[in-house]
Amino acid sequence: MRIIKRIFSRKSQTEEVGIFFETIKKIVGFTPANIKIYEKAFTHRSTNKLDDEGFPMNYERLEFLGDSILSSSIAAFLYNEVPTGDEGYLTKMRSKIVSREHLNELGKDLDLIKFVESKVQVQHFGENIHGNIFEALVGAIFLDKGYTACDKFIHKRVISPYVDIAKLEGKVISYKSLVIEWCQKEKKQFFFDVFDDNGNDGQRYFGVKLSIDEKVIAKSRATSKKKAEEIAAKRAYFAFQEKINSK
Repeated sequence: MRIIKRIFSRKSQTEEVGIFFETIKKIVGFTPANIKIYEKAFTHRSTNKLDDEGFPMNYERLEFLGDSILSSSIAAFLYNEVPTGDEGYLTKMRSKIVSREHLNELGKDLDLIKFVESKVQVQHFGENIHGNIFEALVGAIFLDKGYTACDKFIHKRVISPYVDIAKLEGKVISYKSLVIEWCQKEKKQFFFDVFDDNGNDGQRYFGVKLSIDEKVIAKSRATSKKKAEEIAAKRAYFAFQEKINSK
């Protein structure tokens, strides 16, 4: 019985690898040379897996690599696409394209999370898992096929369908930065009061009260301090939008 179980188990694993291979092939637009690199790109650290050399097998190092390659490819595109843009403009535009929000959207559109191997349930993943896996995939392509193939993938999956220079110029990356900059210019006092605001569902939440000149302007609640502050700042921005944009 054990031998039969092993045979069926191996067959099942082989089928899964085959399905994964064909899926990755469709996503990246070419035939992968080393599918193991892509398997690592979709492996969460919670599995505690080791690769053939005994090193941790998860997407985190590939995510780091992919982040750098993505930034380099976008920088080259902007340099050529906007010859009149100075360093500050190019830096700001690149930040908008590779923002965590945008990368999360890319990961969601490709539905990458369904291929992640993990011992953590999907609902417990943070929002950034989508962008992290996308960056890891970019890193895997770089190791498997080199920079040219990686750059081609980025143009196909990121630049062509999503990058509109005119729209990006008016896109706000951080409402918090906008509000702080306005307060500093107008010599207004501002303060983000952050506190625990936990509910009954076991999830940790943070509450934020944003005060300007000692008056509470906006409140928010989210699963991280950063998110809560950004939401409060966004609400404050729309409360003072005309004044902020007139400066």
